[in-house]
Amino acid sequence: MATLPTPSTPTVSAIYTAYEAAADTGWREHLGASLIGTGCDRALWYSFRWVTRARHTGRLLRLFETGNLAEARFVADLRRIGVTVLDVDPASGRQWNLRDPGGHFGGSMDAVAIGLPEAPKAWHVCEFKTHSLKSFTKLQAEGVEKSKPLHWAQMQAYMHLAGIERGFYLAVCKDNDALYQERLHHDAEAGMRIVARAQRIVAAPRPLARISEDPAWFECRFCDHHAVCHGDAAIERHCRSCLHATPVADGAWHCARHQMPLARRDQIAGCAAHLYLPDLVPGEQVDAGEDWVSYRLPDGSTWRDGVAA
Repeated sequence: MATLPTPSTPTVSAIYTAYEAAADTGWREHLGASLIGTGCDRALWYSFRWVTRARHTGRLLRLFETGNLAEARFVADLRRIGVTVLDVDPASGRQWNLRDPGGHFGGSMDAVAIGLPEAPKAWHVCEFKTHSLKSFTKLQAEGVEKSKPLHWAQMQAYMHLAGIERGFYLAVCKDNDALYQERLHHDAEAGMRIVARAQRIVAAPRPLARISEDPAWFECRFCDHHAVCHGDAAIERHCRSCLHATPVADGAWHCARHQMPLARRDQIAGCAAHLYLPDLVPGEQVDAGEDWVSYRLPDGSTWRDGVAA
């Protein structure tokens, strides 16, 4: 019997393509609290310096949106039982935006709430998450800190930056709509440690240590930066990969070459005087001049970075 052809799905393909077309650069302006629980300092530094562009499939982008859409339902559920939930900052009318004193680390808090049945008089930082059945089962068995350390670190960072002593984690299983709740206490020592780590990563002028020198290590294999960190993939060319650019106060960036502040659009565009941070070039510096640097690559060839001769 002849094998039937796989049915075409042009509508589904078009939907996924539309998500990909609408996606932004994949670069976050700040070092996000949602990532700070990552075990590898170098991966976090690469993310902050936009070394690798995040390229997600349309299906995955739609999955991210599903998680975002669930937040409104979580808020409605809490309000339905009499909890006061502020899902936007009354001062701005926008989502809660938290930053450390330097302005380069933080994130967008889902909500703050008061009136929870367990502790009706305490304000709580709220974090809403969706889980697969496997992830949800592990969460139920082990709790947030052990089963989802990135979520735990994210909430500790938010509690620390917001000055709120309690957190409320509310999750849903996407397979059966079961809910899970957990109240978290602010760990002041952990909060200070998290913020200090973020500030060290932001201030670092060069890549920090890897979590492993083995490219097959599981945390490395699934890292977005694997091809750069353990291979020789090309580095994105923009201001954050340039040796002239530096993060400065209030979440801003400054270019020493042109003596000017760098808005986000400027950072993405870069300029003709771009010179890669030397540690991002897989070679040995052998010569340099005004607006150029020459490197000897591992294969023995020479490569010149910067303005052409």
